[in-house]
Amino acid sequence: MIIGNGRLITNSDKVGFMDNGAVLIKGNVVEEIGDFETLKKANPNEEVLDANGQLIMPGMICAHSHIYSAYARGMAPSGATDNFFNILENLWWKLDRSLGLEDIKLNAYTTYAESIKSGVTTLIDHHASGHCIPGSLFALEEVAKKIGVRTSLCFETTDRDGKEATKAGIKENVDFIKHTLKDNDDMVKGLFGMHASFTISDETMSLIKEAMEGVDAGYHVHVTEGIEDQYDSLKKYGRKVGERLYDWGILGDKTLAIHCIHLSQGEMDIIKATDTSVVTNPESNMNNAVGAPPVVQMLKKGIRVGLGSDAYTQDMFESMKVSNILQSHHLADPTVGFMETKALQFENNPKICAKYWDKPLGKIEKGAYADIIVVDYKPHTPMSDANWFGHLLFGVNGGMVKHTVINGKLVMKDRIILTADMDKINADSTQRASEIWKNM
Repeated sequence: MIIGNGRLITNSDKVGFMDNGAVLIKGNVVEEIGDFETLKKANPNEEVLDANGQLIMPGMICAHSHIYSAYARGMAPSGATDNFFNILENLWWKLDRSLGLEDIKLNAYTTYAESIKSGVTTLIDHHASGHCIPGSLFALEEVAKKIGVRTSLCFETTDRDGKEATKAGIKENVDFIKHTLKDNDDMVKGLFGMHASFTISDETMSLIKEAMEGVDAGYHVHVTEGIEDQYDSLKKYGRKVGERLYDWGILGDKTLAIHCIHLSQGEMDIIKATDTSVVTNPESNMNNAVGAPPVVQMLKKGIRVGLGSDAYTQDMFESMKVSNILQSHHLADPTVGFMETKALQFENNPKICAKYWDKPLGKIEKGAYADIIVVDYKPHTPMSDANWFGHLLFGVNGGMVKHTVINGKLVMKDRIILTADMDKINADSTQRASEIWKNM
């Protein structure tokens, strides 16, 4: 396939911005980048996707989300939501305990489809379904492969549903990680999921470490999303959350520490020293009123900080907009936020993915995976290699994505998902969600 005749953002040091660029795809990777007419003449038998002057750019990466939350849209909480713990108890934990395997598949279809329509080609998910654990990650994988999205999956290990559920969660994680390592198709990856320090005892930590002995994978864990997480750790263990996770050997270059809002300077130093990645989720943090992550401080310390959505949205263009203004607003400093947000999405999210996937993501360059989107945006001011991010931040949203290519395959054309019957899936999801709401 050749995708061309548009303004080309490569996000690559090897190839810059092009006013009339084109990308030649061979198999599932980028083979060549160049002038549209030149590439067409040199490859006359290739299918051509004409961008008609629109933007051609790398697919977006969401470094943290929750597929299981899909039924929550429009749902009223079943109890108080006046603090973070009550939000968890009366909304998210009740919802995840209500899910069966068919719900998990429907959630996956609707979330992945919205992601694709918003230009997200890679989604790193953190799953929970406390009363339906065995096979849950395999169900998500089944849908991911059918719809054609690139994804990383894990199960939220926790003590909150009892010891048997804890053991089942550990087993689901390890079984799935081993499966993906053996499969190695580089579309679906596995991490070991952990909810948060305050719902994981030392006994469970020991079980996790025992189960992960000799398994080559990192962890995906919420860290100090609420200040209560720190209070709990200090009271029970005499250690801050970051210190406790370090003591247990959870931190490392393949581990994702999510949120990290209430870290001390010492904990930041531990995260830097262990080469752990941090993923921030600005819209979710503001919605839950848990605080603003110290993005500027962490970046200054050299921590690899990426960007997720926490399932507040599937639109990473929207997440970038909020990431930008949250930092400037929180610090009362209009000089911060812009370049930091660019670093999160376009520098560090690709670096995070490089820990798990074999070829580059989030870039258009020779040898990178062909995860590419076409966006219906024609600027009314000059656009160049120096200012394309400003155009994306202030001019683009996920609803403007017209075509989505993942792993060299066209999965959405003219905003129609080609790999699933979304009308039927949305109807089934609506019917099932109404039943879940009544039970809650």
